Amino acid sequence: MTSNMAALRSVSLRLSRISRCSNRIIVCRRNLSEQTSSDESDKEGENERRTHFGFESIAEGDKTGKVHEVFSNVASKYDVMNDAMSLGVHRLWKDQFMQVLDPLPGTRLLDVAGGTGDIAFRFIKWMKYKEQQKLPKASMGSEFRLNPMETDDSGSEADFPSAEDYLYREHQGDTSDAEEKKDSRVVVCDINQDMLEVGKERAKELGLEDDITWVTGNAEELPFPDNSFDAYTIAFGIRNVTHIEKALCEAYRVLTPGGRFLCLEFSQVDNPLISSVYDLYSFQVIPVLGELIASDWKSYQYLVESIRNFPRQDDFVQMIQAAGFRMVTYNNLTYGVAAIHSGFKI
Repeated sequence: MTSNMAALRSVSLRLSRISRCSNRIIVCRRNLSEQTSSDESDKEGENERRTHFGFESIAEGDKTGKVHEVFSNVASKYDVMNDAMSLGVHRLWKDQFMQVLDPLPGTRLLDVAGGTGDIAFRFIKWMKYKEQQKLPKASMGSEFRLNPMETDDSGSEADFPSAEDYLYREHQGDTSDAEEKKDSRVVVCDINQDMLEVGKERAKELGLEDDITWVTGNAEELPFPDNSFDAYTIAFGIRNVTHIEKALCEAYRVLTPGGRFLCLEFSQVDNPLISSVYDLYSFQVIPVLGELIASDWKSYQYLVESIRNFPRQDDFVQMIQAAGFRMVTYNNLTYGVAAIHSGFKI
């Protein structure tokens, strides 16, 4: 009898231990399941917050830094880069871009992602030409074309104001004579300091350093008050923005009622034959030129890939409209290799 009781106690003890172990296993499995579910949820969240960098998928928070690095690398060779990517036609595109804008005397222009000054220089030349001719509209001719050989050794070192500096100057300007406010002016805003350095140096060579205000700023969070500018331009820059929708909404915010949004960007070619030739040149030639000219294959590879990820012309029209712009149109350049999109804040 005693031996049977001892055996029962032993079995009971073993069952108790098995039960405790089983409970621990269940708890561990539950915790593991919850952790796995949490990890999957985190991964889904990360996937929702991912964006493209060329053909690479990266976290949204990383894109600004990566794009900044690309343009820091190519800043000193930016003109050469554009010549390589467009076979030099970008200069004609920019001339036509300014012709489409056709700014009137007194226009306040904000040129975003325009660090090297190409659009700002054309704007200043355009306005000065109009003033000299004293015509309500100037015709685009060879006399307008920007001549990079015009130089002037006068100038000062690059000095890019912060948003606070700019707003202070605007406040000071509010007390100036009304006639002075009618003068045309251009503000170049770029997130990349190296690009601004290049633009400032070029402005000094052209004798235009006193005609441009240079401001460091992000297209998604412009450091300017509402209703500050009559025209907003962005050339070959919006495809590099992490959130294009935010940049478009910011453009709408800073424009005055009746103000115009104008964007020049590489786009999509519909003609199959031209598209195949363009793709071959883009992917097989441009990165090689980047390596030969600037010892930088990766930056040029990204720039090519970023073009293919940019929305098609009609899709971009819808994005501009969604930001609030009206009378949105576009005009293809060179069979759609580039396009000019236009919209008004009405």
